[in-house]
Amino acid sequence: MATVLRERVERLSCEFSIADNYFAWQAFGRSYSDPEAGPLPPYLKQAHFETIRARADRVEVLNRSFTEYLKSRPDRSLDRYVLLDAQDWMTDQQLNDLWAEITRTARPNARVIFRTAAAPSLLPGRIDDGVLTRWHYAAAQSRDLTRRDRSAIYGGFHLYVLAD
Repeated sequence: MATVLRERVERLSCEFSIADNYFAWQAFGRSYSDPEAGPLPPYLKQAHFETIRARADRVEVLNRSFTEYLKSRPDRSLDRYVLLDAQDWMTDQQLNDLWAEITRTARPNARVIFRTAAAPSLLPGRIDDGVLTRWHYAAAQSRDLTRRDRSAIYGGFHLYVLAD
C-alpha cells in the first residue's frame, strides 16, 4: 500500500501543473487557494456565483442509497450516472442490485462513469453477465481518462456505455 500511495502522490505532484490543479492545492495545503493565488473548482469561482445562485432551486438533496433512488425512477428514464468510488466498498449483491437498476433505468447510449482504487474495472466477475453484457466498456477512453484525472488518487477512471 505504501508503494501505491507513493506513486499516486508522485503523480499528483509531478504529472500536473500545480498552477491549475486544485486537487493538489487541497491535498498538499489542506485548503483551496485564494482566488488570486491559484486554482479553484469552477463552483467556487466568483464568476460562476450568480449562475449557481439562480439554479440552486434545481438541486434536490436525498438521504438514501442510489439504488433506492433508481428504484423510484421509470424504465429508460436516465442517461448519465456518476458513481465516483462508491462501488469499491459494495458487496457483490449491492453491486448487482445497483447495476440492475442502472440498466433498467438507462436510455439507449446511456453512460456510467466511476473511479476505482485499483486500476482495473471491478465489475467483471462480480456483476451478473446478463447485465454486464448489455454494457460496452470503453477501455481506451477509460485509460485516457485515468491518465488525465488530476485528482491522481484513484487507480482507474472507467466509462461504460449501454450497448443495446
